[in-house]
Amino acid sequence: MSTVDASDHDVVLAIDLGSGGPKTAFVSLGGDVLDHVHTRVEMSTLPDDGVVEDPNEWWSAICAGTNELVARGSLDPDQIVAVAVTGQWGSTVPVDRHGQAVGDCIMWLDQRARALARAQLGGKLAVDGYRPRLGIEFVRRAGGAPNPQGNDPLGHRLWIEQREPDRYRRTAAFVEPIDYVNLRFTGKLHATQATMLASWLTDNRILDATSYDPLLVRFSGTDPGRLPPLLPIRSIVGPITEDAAASTGVPAGIPVVTGLPDLHTAALGSGAIDDYHGHLAISTSAWVGCHTPDKRTSLQHQMATVPAALPDRYILANNHDCGGVSLEWLRDRVIAPDDLLGAGDAPALRLLDELAASVPPGANGVMFAPWLKGGRTPVSDTSMRASFLNLGIDSGRAEMVRAVLEGISHQLRWILESAEKVLKHPIHDLRVIGGGAQSDLWCQIQSDVLNRPVHRVTDPLLVNVRGAALFAGVVTGRIDQRSITSRATIDRVFRPDPDAADLLGQRHEQFLGLAKSQQGFHHALNRVRRSR
Repeated sequence: MSTVDASDHDVVLAIDLGSGGPKTAFVSLGGDVLDHVHTRVEMSTLPDDGVVEDPNEWWSAICAGTNELVARGSLDPDQIVAVAVTGQWGSTVPVDRHGQAVGDCIMWLDQRARALARAQLGGKLAVDGYRPRLGIEFVRRAGGAPNPQGNDPLGHRLWIEQREPDRYRRTAAFVEPIDYVNLRFTGKLHATQATMLASWLTDNRILDATSYDPLLVRFSGTDPGRLPPLLPIRSIVGPITEDAAASTGVPAGIPVVTGLPDLHTAALGSGAIDDYHGHLAISTSAWVGCHTPDKRTSLQHQMATVPAALPDRYILANNHDCGGVSLEWLRDRVIAPDDLLGAGDAPALRLLDELAASVPPGANGVMFAPWLKGGRTPVSDTSMRASFLNLGIDSGRAEMVRAVLEGISHQLRWILESAEKVLKHPIHDLRVIGGGAQSDLWCQIQSDVLNRPVHRVTDPLLVNVRGAALFAGVVTGRIDQRSITSRATIDRVFRPDPDAADLLGQRHEQFLGLAKSQQGFHHALNRVRRSR
């Protein structure tokens, strides 16, 4: 294992700020997660598809988690050599000139700004929601464009400016959640080309850009004075302040490296750093990722390659909004809801796993269309909705659970094969990560649906904190980036069962037909949503 001036026993305080709250971890530069704690933070839903979280709750949860880890005594805090933050991207925290959050964070699931985003980006001559020159320039320069559905930072900024003017007046800058956490640690307001990727305001033909593109900023309708200054992607933001040290229980002065979206740390933590070596993620959402040497974009499929954490490389970006959360939805809203009939005992997810294993591949003919929050990749359509198909009188919970596992796997295959067309190159050596990868059954289903081997990474639920720590090791010069793959070990390889793969291959063709065949039905039922 190659190292630079440091032992694998050096430790990074790594934080993964997911949609459900932060994971706080001590991770060695050897890639081992030594200890961790997950603190839950709840999302709040508002009328008209609003989804928000309180940034102050994130910081309180991070402080509580860090103090808990220190109190456990698993290591001496003086062993900590850096702090690294990763997590969700595409959400927006307005902060005032003192670095304090001005109200709630608007989350990446929030769709209140549909009409505002469409007005900003479109017009009478709009094609797929974009004025011709605007769409061309965004794609040519940034490699992607804000979503006309309004569920990204452009929509969030427009919403606050036009619907919450008092909050807008108090806002000094709009920042991503991971940059907000770094601000709390260091007192310094900075972002990077990588953390601001969902805004599409940098010229991504230039890697490590440290300025915004003036034309794209103008097209977005954003006040450039309310955008955070940019650092190079691989930088040190600053040291932990005395106040942050007192709150977290770790020493002041430790360097805090620039944040990374979970898209980037997932790739690093999976060990898939070579070109076109891929990873499949089933977390709250689901996606397919890989590094590439080229900048590519497909607005049709809602995916692009964006500047990576590694020098001179891009990383594939895409997302299906409801991955693992689909299984939680089935458990909490269908199998054991708390409703007028009384609260049921919600089974552990491992029990649902056992239930799904009791029926054969194909779920006895039951299929699940997994669009609980609409479509994003590879088809963007917020009117799409989920459904169970081919339920019979003898269908039960077991079939429904397995159908959900298979449905998400079909969605991942759809994304994977669309990505290979966009990249014009196969994606191989697939590593599976995220909470869904903890299930042997789900990993096997993915292999069968894809008809390819999948490699489960050790501690798949903690891949982002590992990736953040390894990134910190590279930024601080303590490890060589070429050693990253060897620091992310494989737990098990799942290979397709020929009979299951044949059956599920046929089912996949039927799955692909669902989105198109149900489009008119979904649009008719959700026409009020579409008109907003």
